[in-house]
Amino acid sequence: MSTLKFPLLYAGSKGEKHLYTLFDGGANLSCVNPDNIEDIAVLEPLERIRKLATASEGLFIEVKYAVRLDFYINDVLLSDEFLVVPNLSYASEMAY
Repeated sequence: MSTLKFPLLYAGSKGEKHLYTLFDGGANLSCVNPDNIEDIAVLEPLERIRKLATASEGLFIEVKYAVRLDFYINDVLLSDEFLVVPNLSYASEMAY
């Protein structure tokens, strides 16, 4: 399991923006901080609210929204759905 951090260009329905992205080999979900994407994408309500476990025992974060974003890695266009996670400590996390 490894972690890498790169600046990537994200494009959504409202615009585009460069965000530093954490690539986490141990993650199974892609996440984004709401403060970083409100001006580039429309938040979509999830059918079911998700409760994500944190590193603190018994502490969960409720996730109510997701966004679909395009992003570029070495000029290759990719796309993913990101859970919008309140108080995420970085701009974006990508599971790989």
